[in-house]
Formats: sequence, C-alpha cells, structure tokens
Amino acid sequence: MKKMIGFLFLSIVAFGTLKAQETEKVTNKDGSEYQFTVLKNLEATPVQSQGRTGTCWTFSALSFLESELLRMGKGKHELSEMWIARNAYHDKAVNYVRMHGNFNFSAGGAFHDIPQVIKKYGIVPLSAYEGLNYGSKTHNHAEMDKMLKAMVDVVVKSPQNRVLTPVWLDAIDGVLDAYLGAKPETFEVDGKTYDGKSYAKELGMDMNDYVVIGSFTHHPFYEQFVLAVPDNWAFGQVYNLPLDEMMEVAEHAINEGFSWAWASDVSEKGFSFRDGLAIVPEDESTIRKKGRDNRYFSDAGAEKISDAFAQPVPEKKISPEMRQIAYDNYQTTDDHGMHVTGLVKDQNGTKYFRVKNSWGTGNFCDGYFYASEAYVRYKTMNIMLHKDALPKKIAKKLGIK
Repeated sequence: MKKMIGFLFLSIVAFGTLKAQETEKVTNKDGSEYQFTVLKNLEATPVQSQGRTGTCWTFSALSFLESELLRMGKGKHELSEMWIARNAYHDKAVNYVRMHGNFNFSAGGAFHDIPQVIKKYGIVPLSAYEGLNYGSKTHNHAEMDKMLKAMVDVVVKSPQNRVLTPVWLDAIDGVLDAYLGAKPETFEVDGKTYDGKSYAKELGMDMNDYVVIGSFTHHPFYEQFVLAVPDNWAFGQVYNLPLDEMMEVAEHAINEGFSWAWASDVSEKGFSFRDGLAIVPEDESTIRKKGRDNRYFSDAGAEKISDAFAQPVPEKKISPEMRQIAYDNYQTTDDHGMHVTGLVKDQNGTKYFRVKNSWGTGNFCDGYFYASEAYVRYKTMNIMLHKDALPKKIAKKLGIK
C-alpha cells in the first residue's frame, strides 16, 4: 500500500510539473502581444558568443552535444569550440591545396564536421583550450582568416620550384598556434589526466550515432547525398526526407527530449534576433530594416521595424517547391548554425521552436529566439540529431538502426 501511495504521489508531482511547464507563458520582447505557452523546454548550457568569427557551426553543434551529455545523465560540460575550429582549419587547408584552390576555404563549416573532427582528434573542455591567444577576451578571427587564406593561395599558385615543400602545413599550423594557442597534448579534469581522444572516450558519446537530415527535391528521398553548399568542405552527406517528414522528425525529437542542431538561412526579412523572432509573414512589405549590423553576416543583427514582431500575423504556406526554388536561386543559403532546445505555441495555436543562438545574451530572450514552423519549413538547410530521436517508421525508411 505504501508503495502504491508513493507511486501515486510521484505521479501527481510529475503530472503537476508537466502541467506547470505546459502552462508557463513567455513572450519575445517587451510590449509584445505574442503569448507563448511552453510545450517543451530542454536543458542546455549557458549561451556563448562566437564574437566576430564565422564559427557558428562549432558553437551550435557543441551546444547541442553539451545538451546530449545532459540528456544522457553525464552532467554539465563546456566543450572547446576553438579546438574543433583549429583542427578543421588544418584539414580544410589540406583539402584546399589538394583541390588546387578550386574549393572553398573560409571560417565556415557544417555540422558533420564536428563528429569527423572528434573521431580524428578527440575533444577537450573549454578550460583546456579557449583559443584566445591574441590579447582579447572575445573571439575575432578577421586577421587570422585573411592570413590563412593568403597562405594557402600562395601554396597553390606559387609552390617553391613548382613542388610543395614538406613544411607548408607546418606554417599553417604555426599561424593557428599563434592566434588560437598550441593544442594541449594533455590536460587535467577532476584530477585525471587526458588527451583529446581519451577525454572523448570518457564522455562516452558515439559520434556514429549522429545523423544529418535535410529536405530537397533535386535528389531522391530516403537516400543520402552530398549537400552542395560552399562550406561543405568535407563533402558530408545528409539524409533526404520529404518536407512533412523532416518537420515530423524536428517536432518528434523535441517532444521526446532530444534537442537538435539547426543550419538555416537568417537573411530573411522576418528574421529578427533583436525581436526574438523568425517568421515568414504573408505581407513582408510591412518590415523595414533600420541601419546595418554586419557583426555576423547578412545584416542578420540589424534592427527590423514592423508590427509583425509585436503581434501574430498570417504566415506564408510553405511548400517543397518553394523551398527548392529558394535554394536553387541562392535565396536560401547555409548562413548560420543554431541549437533548437524547445517548442512553444502562440495564442492562435501556431507552433514555434525555441532556438539557442551564439550571439551572446543581448536580447530580451537572453540569447534565444522563437522560430515559427513556417520559418523552419522554409529556411532549414539541415538538422543534426541523435538517431534515436527519429520516429521508428522514418528511421526504417532511411535504413538507420
């Protein structure tokens, strides 16, 4: 009887906690008429800032993996974004030279880079490698990026005696060491000594468990293909799903307790980090941009002025054809990587995903914003998530076990 009473008590507490979460109300900014009811809110580590760098892909992917560690009961960890970026720069330089310079060499990357780097080099905590070796408290890669690009171009266009020297890559690594710091051979965590690979093993994440999913009509569904975007320097593949099924995966994952990394275009009129919203209004003519903010790219941080960010408005109905046309015409590009950690609905029943950004905490939502279903349908390039987050019927169609 006592066991039954205890069970009933725990059930009531759990139900009460769930109802409290479902009835919690939030909004996007001061004075807004948006009334969001929280449907699901997953645990995440603190919001970081990528500074003046193009490394959103590693900030968002590692934020996602930090939430994965929390989900798996492994505690709170802060992983080194610059460890990933540092090793990726090295490998990108090798690829660029092998491709005779007919390839993209920049600060950008893709989500599948992170499992690839961790498999090859391991991972380290932020405390072991901050990547700030140039007298700054914030990340700024403007000078380093230009220097690295100039160097690889010299190697490609003017090799010494028409032959690559055996030390050109050492020169690249020397620049990376100068700006980001030399990679630690070993480091200590809680009194134990690790290197990158042994620490990755200690964390216990299997990088083969993570999959990348998109939705495009120019390739067969339920198969993998190499996504043609400039930052896909490693030729990573995505699983291709019909649009409705991609969205089913996105919502199912959050409801089952799995967050996901989100690659998207943020150059749309309806994207306003300052206003805490990403939407696709039927009438975009009401949105006016004031000033410029190129700290990140595409003026995505610029001030947007419109009533659409203060009260819900009708949004466009997004079809697979619309998505494909936008991709084919460079209107949807691989702009930005973010981390989706929750789901809400407004007073009209429209659902929005809660998105953790890497631009610091300087907006009303403390570094987060809300992306409507329409926006996610329209502007998603791909998402990365744990394979167990897939609905079983979709995993079966993709051949994922």
